[in-house]
Amino acid sequence: MPVTQVLTSPGDVRAWSDGVRCDGERVALVATMGALHVGHDSLVSLANEHADRVLVSIFVNPLQFDRDTDFDAYLRPIDDDVARCERLGVDAVYAPTASAMYPAGFETTVTPGALADSMEGAARPGHFAGVTTVVTKLFAAVRPDVAVFGEKDFQQLAVIRRMTADLDLGVEIVAAPTVRESDGLALSSRNQRLSDEQRFAAVSVPRALDAAVVAARAGERSSGPITAAAMAVLERTPLARPEYMTVFDPETCQPLDAVAAGARIATAVWFGDVRLIDNRAL
Repeated sequence: MPVTQVLTSPGDVRAWSDGVRCDGERVALVATMGALHVGHDSLVSLANEHADRVLVSIFVNPLQFDRDTDFDAYLRPIDDDVARCERLGVDAVYAPTASAMYPAGFETTVTPGALADSMEGAARPGHFAGVTTVVTKLFAAVRPDVAVFGEKDFQQLAVIRRMTADLDLGVEIVAAPTVRESDGLALSSRNQRLSDEQRFAAVSVPRALDAAVVAARAGERSSGPITAAAMAVLERTPLARPEYMTVFDPETCQPLDAVAAGARIATAVWFGDVRLIDNRAL
């Protein structure tokens, strides 16, 4: 099995990418914050379908956290992550330090537009500016032909697509379906921080979205009763603390009063100090 190269500076990863592309090969980027799991495996698999070489970036980006405690608690098993990438046949891992990404004097950021205003943007001030800034820097360093992002973070996917088009970055954005546990819970690195009791309760998140889908497919068009059906599931779960439950337009990420073609529902729910997000098509 080929050894996965581990690169730690923008110059090193740019040289690697230039060499690959000079050979006429396409490069795919899978951008992660580490603590890799089966969901990330699916991103790598999809990336392999779209390119000749796959690079996984691993960087816990401080700019996209709105709470220091959340940033500090984020898992960072870098050795395990690199070993997982090797088992998957990933060609290279880009694991820069914070000082490599944001050296002394760094002050330029990328500000997203209205797509970032609702849901996660409203709940986590500055989050999407951190996302767009780090993704722009990753694109500049890696110079990928294609980048794969998961639909679990649907609003993030929409923001990155818009940014990539608006700034003429020349990267094809590929969406990967959400991967779920057998009980429906969306895979997330944060799941590892749930206690057994919280993990049992967390199944209420996909079940709440299921209830919304059932209401919509039964003919309900008003967003109010649809979100109420979902919230009723969470309200029966003592450990669940919902932050928002929103029916939204997938193109604008703006809330909808009534279900339209392609509409989705998204939620953020707390279990102790762990915040989970999920979304579904209605």
